[in-house]
Amino acid sequence: MNSSADIEQVLRDYGLRRVQSRSWDEAADRWVMTTSHKADHHRDIAKLQWLAPYFSGLRLSDIDEDLLFQVSHIKKQEASPSTANRHLALIRSILRAARDDWHWIHWVPRIRFFPEPEHRVRWLRPLEARNLIYQLPPHLSAMARFTLATGLRQSNVSYLRWDQIDMRRSLAWVNAADSKSRRSFSVPLNRAAQSVLTEWSGTHPNYVFVYQGNPVSRCSTAAWTKAKKRAGIQDFRWHDLRHTWASWHVQNGTSLYELQELGGMENAGYGLAVRALMR
Repeated sequence: MNSSADIEQVLRDYGLRRVQSRSWDEAADRWVMTTSHKADHHRDIAKLQWLAPYFSGLRLSDIDEDLLFQVSHIKKQEASPSTANRHLALIRSILRAARDDWHWIHWVPRIRFFPEPEHRVRWLRPLEARNLIYQLPPHLSAMARFTLATGLRQSNVSYLRWDQIDMRRSLAWVNAADSKSRRSFSVPLNRAAQSVLTEWSGTHPNYVFVYQGNPVSRCSTAAWTKAKKRAGIQDFRWHDLRHTWASWHVQNGTSLYELQELGGMENAGYGLAVRALMR
C-alpha cells in the first residue's frame, strides 16, 4: 500500500482524489481575495492577522483539533467566548472553502465553540436618551439622534453620503455593498431625522456627519464614555442605540416583520428578542 498506484486506488474507492499540499497562508490569501465584497471584510483581515502567529507556515493538513483547542483558549483568555467563537467561525469557513470549493483538503477537523450568553438587548427610556444626547459633543449628539430616528447601524451613519438622501421623498437608502444583509433597503426619514439632516446640511460636500472634515469612523470614543458617565448611564454601547430604536418601535406596536424591513435585518430573530424584553 506504499506505492502511488495503491494510494490512488484507495482515494478512488472513497470517491476522493489526490490533493496538493497547500498552506494556511495560501488559504487565507485566497479567502481575502474572494470575499472582498463582504461588509465585514476588514474584520476578517483583523482576525487573520491575529491568527497568523499560530497558523502561518502550516499546511492545511497540519491543522487539527488539538491546535484549534489551544488557539481558541488563548483567544478566550484575552477576549471573550463570543470573540473566540468569531475567530473559530472564520477558521471553519476557510477550511470548508478549502475542502468544498478549492479541493485542497479532504476533511475539516471538528471545531468546538464556546457556550455564549443569551442575546443581550440593552435599551434606553426616552428621558435617559435625552440626557445622553445632551451630554454628547455636537457631532456624536447628531449621529445619536439620527440613529434613534432611523435605527441605522453605526457604519451606515458614519459614512452616510448626501447622495443617499432624498429629502423631498423623506427617504434615505443603504446600498447592498454597505448592508450587513447584503441587500439594499430604504429608510423613512421622520421629522427628527430630517431635523438632524437640515442642521448638518452644507457641512461637507459628500458626507453627512463629519468631525474636523472627516467621516466619524469611530463613535465609541472617550467623549462617548464621559458623556455616558455624566448622564448616569452604564453598560451601554453605541450599537444599543439601534436596540433602543427597535424597542421603542415594538412598544408602539410596530410588527416584527415591519421592524425587520425598516432595519434591514436578515431575519426577525432580533425582533423576537426585543419583544421578549418587553414582557
